[in-house]
Amino acid sequence: MPPEEQHRVDIHIDRLLAARGMTLTELAGQVGLTLANLSILKNGRARAIRFSTLTALCDALDCQPSDLITVRKASSEPTTNEQ
Repeated sequence: MPPEEQHRVDIHIDRLLAARGMTLTELAGQVGLTLANLSILKNGRARAIRFSTLTALCDALDCQPSDLITVRKASSEPTTNEQ
C-alpha cells in the first residue's frame, strides 16, 4: 500500500468503552499505554499495533480482536475506458 493511501481499518474503542462504562484513562491504565498512544490508536492514526497490545486491550475490554478492529471494504470505483 503506498504511504499516501488511506488505510481502511476501523478501531472501535469508543463503542466498547461506552458499552462497558469505562473511560479512555481507565483503559490506558489497565493496558499500560500512555493516554496519548491510546488516543492515536483510537482515532485511527496508528500505523501498527503489537499483538501484546491487542491482547491487553482485548483482556481489558473483555472482547475479541474482531470486536475491536474491522476493515472497511474497498470502494468500488467504476473504471472507464474512454478514448
